[in-house]
Amino acid sequence: MLYFDNAATSFPKPPEVAQAMAQLLATDAANPGRAGHRMAVRAEQKLDQTRLKLARFFNAPDHHRLVFAMNCTDALNMAIKGVLSDASGAHVITTVLEHNSVSRPLQSLATSGGGGIELTRVTCDDDGLIDPDEIRKAIQPNTKLIVMMQASNVLGTIQDIAAVGKIAREHDLLFCVDSAQSAGVLPIDIQAMNIDLLAFPGHKSLLGPTGTGGLYVGTRCPEPVSSSSGSGDHPAAFRPWREGGTGGDSSSPSQPAMYPFYLEGGTPNTVGVAGLDAGLQYVIDHDMSKTLTHEQHMVQTIIDKVADDDRFILYGPPEASKRVGTVSINIKGYEPSDAASILDDSFEIAVRPGLHCSPYAHRRIGTYPAGSIRISPGPFNTDEQLATLLDALDQIAG
Repeated sequence: MLYFDNAATSFPKPPEVAQAMAQLLATDAANPGRAGHRMAVRAEQKLDQTRLKLARFFNAPDHHRLVFAMNCTDALNMAIKGVLSDASGAHVITTVLEHNSVSRPLQSLATSGGGGIELTRVTCDDDGLIDPDEIRKAIQPNTKLIVMMQASNVLGTIQDIAAVGKIAREHDLLFCVDSAQSAGVLPIDIQAMNIDLLAFPGHKSLLGPTGTGGLYVGTRCPEPVSSSSGSGDHPAAFRPWREGGTGGDSSSPSQPAMYPFYLEGGTPNTVGVAGLDAGLQYVIDHDMSKTLTHEQHMVQTIIDKVADDDRFILYGPPEASKRVGTVSINIKGYEPSDAASILDDSFEIAVRPGLHCSPYAHRRIGTYPAGSIRISPGPFNTDEQLATLLDALDQIAG
């Protein structure tokens, strides 16, 4: 199988990822922080070491505020519902490019009974780029939060989140960034970009296993609800997305108001975090700017192949420099799902057809409801594999 579906999850993983997971399973797979014995202590140390490494990678000032999650969707739910659960009547700005992991929680809050949030979706231009000035124009007196992705999972377009972060800070708004397609391949500086909430997956460009990810919660966010007082006394508090056991305070009737445990109820995926730690180390050791250049080279080759060929339809900008390693196309005369099935069945090539969990983006580019064929090369794809893919596309187009 030639794998060109890295926007969904990266494959293959570096060998070090499986090795790290196997080692922890064999030696230290105890429940972290739940006991005083040495295995539990070592498991907790692995979590804390990886937390610190991730915080440094994103230039986050306090690694204790970096919370492990099941995936980026989980992290975004923590962020959005944590900040907005008590924000009846608040205005939120997002974009038409967002994944359902942003769109659905916001829509749920907008339509909830008892007075929901007010929601504005800023549109993009024909190339799939958001103008930060349009974000600025959408701000209202009751705006509380701006939430958007750094790179589109449909078009790969790279958004100017630094400019949006500056706007958010100038207006004293919270800024939440979905880095599902960018963490591990684009620079992210939480402090320089004025990011208050950063959600990231472990299993994409950070090269870790599925079931991993995290959320950074900045100090400008509402504080946790104190266990010593009732929730009704804190209408602006950050609400925990899940509640349950922690490795520390078991006596409190509510979730201990201390990061990271406030948002990490239940036994964490320590084995997955060990794999994420190894994937992150691989990214650090191999210069992610070179990975981006490699993936953009492949995307540009695909663009150059299809852009002037009337058998294909290309979506998004013609310059790969404006994208991460993602490009969407269609083959005239084929439904995206049919073309992808032929690639799979006849050529053993994996791509992703459909709406990619981003229906508003597909409505904007005119591909709703069938969607498009998304091709997303990764760090381990070769030019030979790319040539095979392009030849397959040529044969299918006829």
